[in-house]
Amino acid sequence: MLPKCFIFLSLVLATVFAEEKDVLELTDETFSHELERLENTLVMFYAPWCGHCKRLKPEYAKAAEMLLGNDPSITLAKVDCTDSGKDTCNKYSVSGYPTLKIFSKGDFVSDYNGPREAAGIAKYMKAQVGPASKELTGEDCLKAFLDSDEIGVVGFFEKEDSPLATSFHAVSKKLKDKVRFAHTTAKSLLEKEGHKNTIILYRPKILQNKFESNTVKYDESKGDIQEFINKNYFGIAGVRTRDNEGEFKNPLVVAYYTVDYTKNPKGTNYWRNRIIKVAKDFPKLNFAISSKDDFQHELNDFGIDFVKGDKPVILARNANGQKFVMKDEFSVDTFEAFLKDMEAGTLEPYLKSEPIPEDNSGSVKVAVARNFDEVVINNDKDTLIEFYAPWCGHCKKLAPVYDELGEKLANEDVAIVKMDATANDVPVPYEVRGFPTLYWAPKDSKNNPVKYEGGRQLEDFIKYIAKHATNALKGYDRKGKAVKPKSDEL
Repeated sequence: MLPKCFIFLSLVLATVFAEEKDVLELTDETFSHELERLENTLVMFYAPWCGHCKRLKPEYAKAAEMLLGNDPSITLAKVDCTDSGKDTCNKYSVSGYPTLKIFSKGDFVSDYNGPREAAGIAKYMKAQVGPASKELTGEDCLKAFLDSDEIGVVGFFEKEDSPLATSFHAVSKKLKDKVRFAHTTAKSLLEKEGHKNTIILYRPKILQNKFESNTVKYDESKGDIQEFINKNYFGIAGVRTRDNEGEFKNPLVVAYYTVDYTKNPKGTNYWRNRIIKVAKDFPKLNFAISSKDDFQHELNDFGIDFVKGDKPVILARNANGQKFVMKDEFSVDTFEAFLKDMEAGTLEPYLKSEPIPEDNSGSVKVAVARNFDEVVINNDKDTLIEFYAPWCGHCKKLAPVYDELGEKLANEDVAIVKMDATANDVPVPYEVRGFPTLYWAPKDSKNNPVKYEGGRQLEDFIKYIAKHATNALKGYDRKGKAVKPKSDEL
C-alpha cells in the first residue's frame, strides 16, 4: 500500500499536468518546426521562478482548453527561457517574464497585449485570427452566434457594399478585440428577422433583465456606429472585470459583491437586477458590478478591509474623481437615497489619509491627504513633492538625498515635500503610477504641476530648482552654482 503522502503528491502532480495538458511545451529544437505546422499560436515565454508567470499559468491552461476545436485552430504554447528555450528567447528579444507573442505558420505576427485571464485570452485570440465580423448565411448561423454569454453586434444589409455596411466593417476591425461582430446579406434571414439595413446589439441571455431591452437597434441620428456600441455595450450596469475596468468612466457607481457568472449566475443577477432597478432612473451616472475579491485593492482605497455578508457594498466616484461610500446597508431604498444625495452634491467625500503630523517643522515637509492643500497648494512657495511607497527600494535610496536637499534649501522660497502615496489619496491633477514619482509645482501655477524627469542626485535637484524657481534662489545662481552671501564679499 502506498504511503498517504505519496498518494497526495501523485494527485497534486496529476492535477498540475491535467491543467497543462493542452499547452504545448516548446524548446529550441522544436520551436520552428512545431510553429510552422500550426495555423495560429500564442507563445508564452516564461521563467519558472517568475511570480507573474506562476499566476498566469492556470489561466493560460484554461484558455488553451477553451480554444480546443476553434475554427481556425489556435494553439497555446510555452517556452522556458531559463533552460531548453534560451536561444529562442534571445532570438525574439525576450527581456521580461512572462512575454507573450502571436505567430502564424511560424511567422511572428505581433506582441500579445490582451487580457491575462482565461476567458479574456480566448476571446482576444479568436478576434486576432478570425475575420473581424463573421458572415451569417442563415437562421442556424444567427442562432449559433447568439448562443453565447457575450454581447453580439449583428449588421443586417441588403447590399454588402452599402455605406452602412462599409462603416460597420470599419468599426468591426477597430473593435474586434472587445466586441463580437457578425453580418448577413442573406434574404431569407433579413425577411425572417424583419431587419434590413440596420445594426442590432444583442444582450446575452445571462445578462437579460426586465428593466432594459434585450436588443438595441442602431439609430443613425444618435451618433456613429462606434459611439452606439460604446454607449450600449455594458447596459445599465456593466460587469466590470480587471481586464475591462479602464472602459468604465466617471461618474461611476460600483456595487462590489460575489460576482460569479460561472458558479452562481442566479445569485449574481439577483443583486445586479436590484442595482439596475434603481440605476435606470439616474442616466447621468455610470454603473457597474464588480467582484469584491478581484477588486479588494479598490475596497482598501475606500477604507474597507473586508466585505461581510452577501449584500453589495456601494462605492462611487463623481466626475472630479472624489470618492463616496454608501454607509447604510444595501437595499433598493438606501441605494436610491445615496444616488440622490450624490447627484445633489450633499455627500461628504471619503478621503484616505494618514493623521496630520503633530510636528511638521522639518526641512522636508510631510503631506497627507488631509493637509495637502495647506502644505502644497496654499503654501505660497514653489514646491517639489515626492510621492513614495515605504517598501520601495528606489524611494529608500532617494531618502537621504531628499533630506539633504531640504536642508540645503531650508532658507529659500521653495518647499520640499514628501507624501506616502500608498496611505493617502493622491489629489488631481497628480498622477502616480510608480515610485518614486516627483512633481514640480510653481507657486503661481499649482493647478498645473510638471512631472520631474531629471536626475536624482543632490546637484541634479538643485540645478533644476535653481533654473525653474519663480524667484531666483538666494544661495544659488540660475545654473545651480552656489553664490557667496553678500557679507562675505566685503
